[in-house]
Parts: sequence; structure tokens; C-alpha cells
Amino acid sequence: MPRWSKRLVGLCAALALSVGLPTGVAVADPPAPPPSYSYFGGVAAQLTAPSTPPPGANDWSCRPSAAHPEPVVLLHGLSNDTITWNTLAPVLNAAGFCVFTATYGTGPLGPIGAITPVEESAAQIGAFIDRVLAATGAAKVDIVGHSMGGAVPFYYLNHLGGIPKIDDYVAMAAPLHGTTLSGLQSMFAGLVAGSDLEALLNSTCGPCQMSWGSPFLRTLNPDPAIAPAIRFTTVVSRYDEIATPYTTGMLEGPNVRNIVLQDLCSTDYTEHYELTADPVAVRAVLDTLDPARAGAPTCAVVLPFIGPIGR
Repeated sequence: MPRWSKRLVGLCAALALSVGLPTGVAVADPPAPPPSYSYFGGVAAQLTAPSTPPPGANDWSCRPSAAHPEPVVLLHGLSNDTITWNTLAPVLNAAGFCVFTATYGTGPLGPIGAITPVEESAAQIGAFIDRVLAATGAAKVDIVGHSMGGAVPFYYLNHLGGIPKIDDYVAMAAPLHGTTLSGLQSMFAGLVAGSDLEALLNSTCGPCQMSWGSPFLRTLNPDPAIAPAIRFTTVVSRYDEIATPYTTGMLEGPNVRNIVLQDLCSTDYTEHYELTADPVAVRAVLDTLDPARAGAPTCAVVLPFIGPIGR
């Protein structure tokens, strides 16, 4: 081709790009940005697009595939779905799952959920699961819950008829047996013991119901034996500062698998909040829901809140 012809072709291409392509020509969507493996990625998402579903979540036209027949419902803790699931939601979506999230249990703290009593939060979660089942046509869902979101569903199972609707139950850093809050709970409990404030908190505050030694824990009954057909998985970190001791997030039973992050990667210093963005924890959840993908995690130094160094 003569040199002038090549220049003409290049000029036409540049002109076409500058004025736009004609109607009817398909243009590929730009690739989605890689997920942030940092808690601060979720915080940034909340600041830039407050209280919007995380990437990859809440496509109500999604239909589960034969490979992934259960849609995944992600349940936040004392936070919201935008912050908590900014990493895991797009990872699960990219792996072929239908992913759904909702902020439940909101109260006087605005967009922060899991505030209301566990009974109310569990009822809201149950209604959302019913909505997901109706929209997708699925028979069951998988649930992945962080902190309060990993504990509240036990009320749903025990008292609201949720057992037949759950296939996999993954609890991440959940205060299943109560939390000492790194020792702060006992100090605060001593200050309010026997007061009207104690009675008020116990009747209106969901997280307060999960305090170490709370009578409500017997009602919650976090016992996998109540649902032998459900596969329970817990993911915890030895450096958790909220759900303490970290073993409060573990269960016992033949249908249980407990995962301690540091048993997989000793240089992972993830604490409570970074857990849902931590690459090793995210991989553990994905492997649980899709065992065909299971493999050894890629270990790196992971710092609290910040995430992996050099990723």
C-alpha cells in the first residue's frame, strides 16, 4: 500500500474515533477494575457512592447456573454492604455466582446496619432471602456473613424457618459465642450493671445482645447440629480485635470446617475489618462455595486495614 494510502487509512480511523461510531456498531464495555484488597477500598466506595450495592451485586436478572445453583447472599456486620463487600462481591460475580447484598438493621446511625435487635435483623434477612429465591428461582441460597452478619442467621435458622433455605453458611469473624471486645465489654458491663441503661441496651441494641455471657446467646443457639444438611464454614483471624477471643467465631460438628487465616499464611496480620477484603480470606470463601477452584493460597504480608503489601 502506498505511503499516502496508509496515512489516509490512519486519518479516517482517527476521525471515526473522534466523532463516534455509527449506530448499530457494538462497543465493548471497558473491563471492570480489579477489586481492592483493602478495607479502605470499601470506605472509599462509601464516600464516593454512599450506600450503593458493591460491584457485581444485585443483578436481579441473574439466573444461577448449573455450576453455581445457589445465589450468594452477603450479610455485613456493624457496617453496610457498600463498605463490607467491595472486594468479595465482584470476585464472586466474576467467578459466575449470582450475588446479592442488602443493608439490614439500620437505626439512628444512618447507613450503618446491624444495629437493631437480632430478632428484627433476622426477620429482615429472611425477607431478603425470600426475595432472592423468588427472583432467581433457586431452591436455596448460600450465605456469607461478617461479624454480626455471621451470627444473626442462627436466629433465622432456629426461630424463623430458615434451615430449608440455606445450603452453605460461611461466618467470617462472627461473635457466635459472644465477644469480650478485647476486654472492654466487661468494663462497660460493670459500669451499667443493674441500671436502666443496661435494660435499654439489651432490648434495643443488637450488638449488645452478642456480649460475652449474654443470656441471649442461649436463644441464638449457634449449634450446627440443628441443621446437619447445611455446610458450615468459619473464617477467623488470630489478630481479631472485635470478635474476641477469636475462637468465638468457630463452631464444632461434623458439618463444620474452621479456617484460621494464620494457619494458611503466617504473614497475614489481618484483623476484624480487613478480613472481608483479605485475599486469603476471600480465596477461602470462594474455595468453600466452589470447591472445584480450590488450591493453595498465595501468601504475602497483609497489614490490618491496609491489605497486602506489594500486590
